[in-house]
Amino acid sequence: MKKQILILYLFLLGVMPMNVWADKVSVAYIDMDYILKNLPQYETANEQLTMFSQRWQKEVDKLMQETQVLIANYQTEQIFLTAAMKKEREKEIIDKENEALEAKRKYFGVDGELFKKRESLLKPIQDEIYVAIEEIATESRIDIVKDRSADASLIYISSKLDISDKVLAKMGGKTVTPLGTLKKFVDIDIDNPLK
Repeated sequence: MKKQILILYLFLLGVMPMNVWADKVSVAYIDMDYILKNLPQYETANEQLTMFSQRWQKEVDKLMQETQVLIANYQTEQIFLTAAMKKEREKEIIDKENEALEAKRKYFGVDGELFKKRESLLKPIQDEIYVAIEEIATESRIDIVKDRSADASLIYISSKLDISDKVLAKMGGKTVTPLGTLKKFVDIDIDNPLK
C-alpha cells in the first residue's frame, strides 16, 4: 500500500511541472498615456475639445457676469424701488442665475455637451487602439495586456514587455519615448545585460 502511494506521489510530482508549463500565461504592457500623447488624431481631438470647452465657458461666464450686473444694479437702486419693482428685479436676478446654472449643467454636467463631444471624438480613437492591441496580442500570442499608466501598483516593468511602440506603429503614430529616444525591442541576455 505504501509503495502504491509513493508511486502515485512520484507520478503526480513528475506530471505537475508539465501542467504548470502548459498553463504558462504571456503578459505584455502598454502605456496608454504615452500612446495617446503620440497619436496625431488624439491631439486633434483634444484641441477640438478645448475649443468647445472654451466657447461654452465664455457663454456661462457671460451669463454669470450678467447676473452680477443685475445684482449690483439692484443693490444700488433698491432704496428707490417699490415692493412690486423689488420683487420683479429679484425674480429677474434669480431667473438669470438659473439660466447660467442651467447652461453650466448643459455644457459641463455629467451628461453634458462636453461629455458627449469627448465621447464622440475619443471613442473611435480608443476603439482603434484596442483593435491594434488585440491584433498585436493575437500575432504575438500574448494572453494579457495591462496598462501600466492605469496600474499604480506596478513598480518595475521590463521594457521587453512594453508593446506601446508596436501599437503606435500599427496606428501610424510617433514612436518616440517621452525621453526623446527611440524605444528598441531587444532581448536582454541575463548573463551579460550590457551586451
